[in-house]
Amino acid sequence: MQNGHVTTPFGRRPVTLALVKRQIATKEIQPGKSADKWKIFRDASEARLLLGLQDRSLAILDALLSFYPENQLRGDTPLVVFPSNAQLMLRAHGIAGATLRRHLALLVEAGLIVRRDSANGKRYARKNKTGEIETAFGFDLSPLLMRADELAGMAQQVAADRLALRRAKENLTICRRDVRKLITAAIEEGADGDWAKIESVYVELICRIPRSPRLSDLDELLDEMQMLQEEIVNTLDLQKEVENNSTNDAQNERHIQNSNTESTYELEPGFRDYQGGRLSQTDEREREPLKAFPLGMVLRACPEIAVYGPGGEINSWRDLMAAAITVRSMLGVSPSAYQEACEVMGPENAAVTIACILERAGHINSAGGYLRDLTSKTERGEFSLGAVLMALLRTHGLGEIATG
Repeated sequence: MQNGHVTTPFGRRPVTLALVKRQIATKEIQPGKSADKWKIFRDASEARLLLGLQDRSLAILDALLSFYPENQLRGDTPLVVFPSNAQLMLRAHGIAGATLRRHLALLVEAGLIVRRDSANGKRYARKNKTGEIETAFGFDLSPLLMRADELAGMAQQVAADRLALRRAKENLTICRRDVRKLITAAIEEGADGDWAKIESVYVELICRIPRSPRLSDLDELLDEMQMLQEEIVNTLDLQKEVENNSTNDAQNERHIQNSNTESTYELEPGFRDYQGGRLSQTDEREREPLKAFPLGMVLRACPEIAVYGPGGEINSWRDLMAAAITVRSMLGVSPSAYQEACEVMGPENAAVTIACILERAGHINSAGGYLRDLTSKTERGEFSLGAVLMALLRTHGLGEIATG
């Protein structure tokens, strides 16, 4: 058995103290210890991000394990495999030589394998008279056996973190849906409160959702969204107390309850990538998102919306979306119509559509009805926002600049 002595790499590859420590640690493997090599591989695959590995690194590890004849890695047998680079590249599905060397180094760096280099760097094995391997030079798989329990724990932690992330996404989606519907109901039924400000806070929160959120990001946003929900509920409770003092208290309460329970349209979009408007929860119709357009192009095509941005200017998509809420209210577009557009088009493209409607407001009788019509056409794949923007650019004499 060869695990127990320290070797240094052949050629120009340097030795590090971490490498020496990992080789010494292989002495700690109990002689009777064994583990299924493919179970270890699955655990390492699950924990690849924690180990700093990529998919091709795992493909090479899979190839290395395939050269070990037994399914069980045992501490009382040699665990060195000695395939040539050509054999490894073949079993790793034709991976290039330079890529192979890079990912072998990553596997060594991650502490999953150890190099056992011969004097000339070649990989081979010497056998005794009985045909048993006496000395082998190649890649030692002992670290995999030594870290089997650790890798299993890492895999379990990754799975638990993934579950926690999925639950956090679900909780945030539900809270967002509740907040959006409460704001919509309050605005459409004329409840007392600064609902424009509350809606702006809501839009700011959803704009802060990262494209690839971490658990800490979602927990922070969920706390803020829940605080906003509590503020809305408290505002509506105060409204209810005032209504309780009026003579038509029972009628008003029934009206509010009916309005909340009889709504048949799902206003709240699922958890999505807000930069591209893509639903991350599978939509039954598998709609493709509209193309996202450069903000500068949108502002050249729709300059009138700039004055409604924070401080009278628009410097980001967040500013544009906040301005769209103000313009939506000014044009008489209902919150439900705008939210439906956000759900179908994505929030950025819905804001761009509002900006386009503002540019042509003098030619549109009902902005709300027009927006609903465009939303329906988008669902059917009949609306091209790009064509509208290009037409507006040509109106402003900028068509050649945009296309040239």
